Amino acid sequence: MQIVRWIVGAALFLALLFLSLQNNQPATLKFYGLWSWEAPLVFIVLIAFAIGVAAGLLAGVWRHTKLKRQIKHLTRADKARADETAPLSSGERPRTRD
Repeated sequence: MQIVRWIVGAALFLALLFLSLQNNQPATLKFYGLWSWEAPLVFIVLIAFAIGVAAGLLAGVWRHTKLKRQIKHLTRADKARADETAPLSSGERPRTRD
């Protein structure tokens, strides 16, 4: 699996390298006439790619924390349910709710 990861990483690196060598002409990025930025086309493409990766990672982290919180809640509920139904030992009195 480690070899596959290295091969995919190398292929991605080479693809981005060739992309940058082919698309080095300047391009203008305009935002509704309020703001404009001129940069090589490859930088604009790479920045858009990086923003997409960051958004995907952020969504994954958000989902991960949500699922961990849900697992914690369910574990607590399961433990409480198990404590209520546990058999009493010989010298133990039943719990009463006050």
